Amino acid sequence: MLYAISTTWGPSDTTRASLPFIFAASALQAGDTVMIMLFHDAVTIALAGAHEKMVPFGPPQRFQEVLSHPNAKVVVCKPCAEARGMNESMLVKNCTMGGMNDFHRETSRPDCKPISF
Repeated sequence: MLYAISTTWGPSDTTRASLPFIFAASALQAGDTVMIMLFHDAVTIALAGAHEKMVPFGPPQRFQEVLSHPNAKVVVCKPCAEARGMNESMLVKNCTMGGMNDFHRETSRPDCKPISF
């Protein structure tokens, strides 16, 4: 099963920002694959070094577990990132830039369940 997850939460609310990653980590543990699409404030999670500083209140921090997992694909909204002065060279190794077409492509797959946080 593929889970395509979209989120807009970033460092302005680290607990909400962590929820899609906690779900993704659970899906990965179950043997599923995930695609997380980061929009708006969430794009900053993909900045090299940023997620290590994000500590959610209550739930465990599982950003790195997902960002480094071979069955996880993390796509950063390119227009959202560029509006914040970010470019692809600034991202965590396994993250790429893309857009809504990438998210649409994944959610159009018959084995995909889309989830929005």
